[in-house]
Amino acid sequence: MNITDRKILHDGFYKLTQLLVQDGDQQLKRERFEPGQAVGALVFDTQKQRYIFVRQFRVGAEAEVLEIPAGMLDKAGENPEDAMRREIQEELGYEVDQITFIRNFYSSPGGSAEQLWLYYAEVSRQTGAGGGVADENENIDVVYLSYDELVAEPWEDAKTLIAVQWAQLR
Repeated sequence: MNITDRKILHDGFYKLTQLLVQDGDQQLKRERFEPGQAVGALVFDTQKQRYIFVRQFRVGAEAEVLEIPAGMLDKAGENPEDAMRREIQEELGYEVDQITFIRNFYSSPGGSAEQLWLYYAEVSRQTGAGGGVADENENIDVVYLSYDELVAEPWEDAKTLIAVQWAQLR
């Protein structure tokens, strides 16, 4: 298969592109969702001995979702680790003591170009309020869970499920 043409169908908060794909003697039209690149981290407070999550409304789920802190790689020149440190500060109000790269992956490669860099971060000092950035219309609740609560939670979010399974394997 070979991509022969691209056309932007929508360029708003997210982008939708139509691809012309050559498959032998067939030309196929396929749409690709392009939300950008993202980061996420399973965060553990070493003082409270609790994992820290965020609860916020998510348009895709049309509901509030409990998930790991995450965000977009949308600052010029910012690498994934620095973006993750920034997101932890914005969403949770914590400075990162230690951060470990777990894996990067495509969230849903069948129709989305989004790639996510996943981390594990340890924190111990809350230096800000957290809750997100007001001018980004973030309305985030911070949630602390013990290990037992972590493994008992029926996770709906894929990046969070991957991070939790990583923790269980450690």
